[in-house]
Amino acid sequence: MQRLNSHDSDFWTRLDVLLAWEGVSDEAVLTTVQQILRRVRSEGDAAVVDYTNRFDRMNVTAMAELEIPGSRLQTALQALEPALRENLEFSAERIRAYHRHQLAESWRYTEDDGTVLGQKVTPLQRVGLYVPGGKAAYPSSVLMNAIPAKVAGVDELIMVVPTPGGEVNELVLAAAAIAGVDRVFAIGGAQAVAALAYGTETVPAVDKIVGPGNIYVATAKKLVFGVVGIDMIAGPSEILVVCDGGTDPRWIAMDLFSQAEHDEDAQAILVSPDADFLDRVEQAIDTLLPQMERAEIIRRSLSARGAMIQVTDLDQAAEVVNHVAPEHLELSVADPEALLGKIRNAGAVFMGRYTAEAVGDYCAGPNHVLPTSRTARFSSPLGVYDFQKRSSLIHCSPAGAARLGRYAAALARGEGLTAHARSAEYRIEAADGED
Repeated sequence: MQRLNSHDSDFWTRLDVLLAWEGVSDEAVLTTVQQILRRVRSEGDAAVVDYTNRFDRMNVTAMAELEIPGSRLQTALQALEPALRENLEFSAERIRAYHRHQLAESWRYTEDDGTVLGQKVTPLQRVGLYVPGGKAAYPSSVLMNAIPAKVAGVDELIMVVPTPGGEVNELVLAAAAIAGVDRVFAIGGAQAVAALAYGTETVPAVDKIVGPGNIYVATAKKLVFGVVGIDMIAGPSEILVVCDGGTDPRWIAMDLFSQAEHDEDAQAILVSPDADFLDRVEQAIDTLLPQMERAEIIRRSLSARGAMIQVTDLDQAAEVVNHVAPEHLELSVADPEALLGKIRNAGAVFMGRYTAEAVGDYCAGPNHVLPTSRTARFSSPLGVYDFQKRSSLIHCSPAGAARLGRYAAALARGEGLTAHARSAEYRIEAADGED
């Protein structure tokens, strides 16, 4: 891991170089995805079946063969080992309970002249959930994406998951059953995103697409944005730990490993005013790393994008945090509440020495779909609010139409929009006639 010191004259420049990550598609990926989107949009089921056979080593003749029935989800759930099912259901209930607190409600108020103003909150009608398939199993991702949608009141949740070579992940299907997913299709890649965005003869078009995927999926989501909504374009996983030196160095080393083991592009950063503590954590890393099953991935991640940063004090640590805007932030300090007040930019904040980021990935309750690549400066975790939309309500009384209309007409004429002005003035005349 690199060692940076905030006292160095080039500190902020070096930090920005460390943070830089370019995850955009190259021309080859972009061209391929554009072609897939165009073909699915024009050919529907036939194109999706063709791409699925080609990319996922399948041999199907019709889209109907790629829909996984709800009974199959229940079979997967019933077949789970009891302890594993209990763990999934425990996590699901905590996620559900947390997200119920996010529900927005419609509201309105009445002004003195009888005009009513308000806001109507409505859930999205249909949402698509992309789940990576194959050897990787992400049941936690199913829960984190599907449960907030259901809490929001989404009518229909369509899940797509690739099954390369016909390999179906039972844990993912079981999680879909627990989360209340309505329909599941064994399709993936850019063709699945296209099917959800545009609709086919079999796959209904959705209003929004959520869920992680590879570069082809991310590129497709970016290109269909505007036709549908999307959650975000996620970059590599990140963790930043602020520690005052009072936490067991082994705990901190393992917290850094927990994100570095995702992939070589993941980023793990430790910030502390205690130089001796940074040394102890480095020693713990050297001791523990050989014991890790994904040691080589962790080693590459820490070497390429990891860092230990020495700062003057915790105030300066907060300054570094706000600049980095990390996906996951651990405040492993004696008084995390005091430090929290100085934090502006972070996806999720894990407070105190006993709060490992890992619990947030699975069962704490808050969502683990978080803004990456410094987007926590302006973005929030996935939540119920991502599956609700808001409509403004305006109901003028005659007196309100006359009062507001005079202002509106004057401003409209100032902009040269005569029809706007006359539209308001007609109602002023009618309201004045009622007096």
